[in-house]
Amino acid sequence: MATKTSELLSEAAPRAVAVVRAIRDDQFDLPTPCADYSVRDLVNHLYQVVVNFQELAVKRLPKWDKTDYLTDGWRDRFAAETERLIEAWADPAALEGVSPGMGLPPETVGEMPLLDLTVHAWDLARATGQPFEAAPDVPAVLHAFMDRMGDTGQRMGSFGAPVDAPPDASPLDLALARMGRHPGWSPR
Repeated sequence: MATKTSELLSEAAPRAVAVVRAIRDDQFDLPTPCADYSVRDLVNHLYQVVVNFQELAVKRLPKWDKTDYLTDGWRDRFAAETERLIEAWADPAALEGVSPGMGLPPETVGEMPLLDLTVHAWDLARATGQPFEAAPDVPAVLHAFMDRMGDTGQRMGSFGAPVDAPPDASPLDLALARMGRHPGWSPR
């Protein structure tokens, strides 16, 4: 069985997994478009998102701790955890009620790991010199999410102040600019 949330995660996850798998250990200290995060920090954060949003899908409060997930076999484990994330959000029960601890509709909560898998995959691709293209259906979801949650996300520090996007910006670039990322960011 699948839900719209799991279908979107199924589109985004393989793209994020490909970027994560291609990160070399000697790239861990590189800067990213997330000013407070190195590549290592951001991979750990993304890993934590993938694990903890499985818990939210089954209506359990996650443990937001400082686990270092980048130990032996971390790339394969990350891929396996993204599959578990998709499976967790494929259960229609994941979309019922209200999310524990967040008080938000589950559809909105399910869009959060979609956002992270896309935006942080872009961040990591930019930081490590990889190509990245968002899943075709995702930028529209990111824009709709920003319409509903962008102001709250800014107040909470999840998003920066919007920046200008170039006139020829792609839908993903426009969403990134809304989140405070410069679409042309490079580590140099």
